[in-house]
Amino acid sequence: MRESPQNVTAMKQSYIQLSRPFSEDEALINKKLPKELFLRIFSYLDVVSLCRCAQVSKSWNLLALDGSNWQRIDLFNFQTDVKGPVIENLSKRCGGFLRKLSLRGCQSIGDASMKTLASYCNNVEEINLNGCKEITDNTCQSLNRYCHKLLRLDITSCSSITDLSLRALSEGCPSITHINISWCNNITDAGIEALAHGCRKIKSFIAKGVIQITDRAISCLAQSCPDLETLILHGCTNLEDKAVISLAENCKNLQYLCLSGCNRLTDASLIILAQQCHQLSTLEVAGCSQFTDAGFQALSRNCRYLEKMDLEECVLITDSTLIHLAVGCPRLEKLSLSHCELITDDGIRHLGTSPCASEHLTVLELDNCPLITDTSLEHLIHCHNLQRIELYDCQLITRTGIRRLRNHLPNIKVHAYFAPITPPPSAVNSRQRYCRCCVIL
Repeated sequence: MRESPQNVTAMKQSYIQLSRPFSEDEALINKKLPKELFLRIFSYLDVVSLCRCAQVSKSWNLLALDGSNWQRIDLFNFQTDVKGPVIENLSKRCGGFLRKLSLRGCQSIGDASMKTLASYCNNVEEINLNGCKEITDNTCQSLNRYCHKLLRLDITSCSSITDLSLRALSEGCPSITHINISWCNNITDAGIEALAHGCRKIKSFIAKGVIQITDRAISCLAQSCPDLETLILHGCTNLEDKAVISLAENCKNLQYLCLSGCNRLTDASLIILAQQCHQLSTLEVAGCSQFTDAGFQALSRNCRYLEKMDLEECVLITDSTLIHLAVGCPRLEKLSLSHCELITDDGIRHLGTSPCASEHLTVLELDNCPLITDTSLEHLIHCHNLQRIELYDCQLITRTGIRRLRNHLPNIKVHAYFAPITPPPSAVNSRQRYCRCCVIL
């Protein structure tokens, strides 16, 4: 049946109306919501979402690109290789609104772009330059000149950074509370001393793999920055007990301490921490091979807030350490005992039946503990919050023992490895070792 000419004309008009996009004035959302509410909504969006909103219409473009929406910027997922002009345009758009900027992994960003950013965004409080390998001391000179409100700075793996940067920060950014200089191998004691003298409000200092650090730098940091709460010195192999003693005597509020890989330390460090730092909640001392039961016994008696402990490769500790931790550390949640080869089922028994384990223990790492057996797993069945257990290369643990543990803790993640069973030799074209007559006889 053919449509009448009137119906065809009406259908064409309807099609034209439906296919024509709304003008900004016709869009109902633009009529109903005030601009202030739009700005509030846009303030929760990330960079990519803001850029998409800016392409919707002219009015949305103005609102999305308003500097007040660009107070927190993270370009890690923006594009694979952010170029300098992007940072310079952002700097001019954000101006004094910018508070937090992450350029983590933006390896093409150099000093010129950072100088532009510092000059336009002088209210910035947090900058993450982790992995920005083109950055040099010139960037910290720019921060010194313009960014006096800076509180947090991450320059991890900025390999061209030297002591000059820390000196510049100490002079121009005295309010810094958190700084990460991990893997900046050109930094020495002199730079850290300058930083400590100028930035006395530091609460978190992270320096993984800064191998030139010695007791001198840490002692100066401890004396100048008594509010220190987090100190991570993983792989700073030149440190000795003197550094930890100064730290414990001056920084009573220390909560997170990582000394993993500092293998020159002895029980004297643990004992002074036990005496002075009662607020410790996380202690990482993996690879500190001179620590013994005596040091951990002192800790367990005095540091009752300990929640996370990494004792991997503390090869001298025995079940005695576990007995004292079970009694003295009721909040213990995560414990690594990997490569502690003297630990036995008896130590796990004391740990597994303690109040701390049944109420709080969530992660237990026992890789390469050759003396533990399925009996240890039976001692853990009452640890109702246990979420993960590591059992790689525990030769006396069996599939049956793991299955029994899972029957009691169905949600637990068990990481273990069992070598595949060696297949039997092929019987093809092979002679039997004995004939039937021999079997009968």
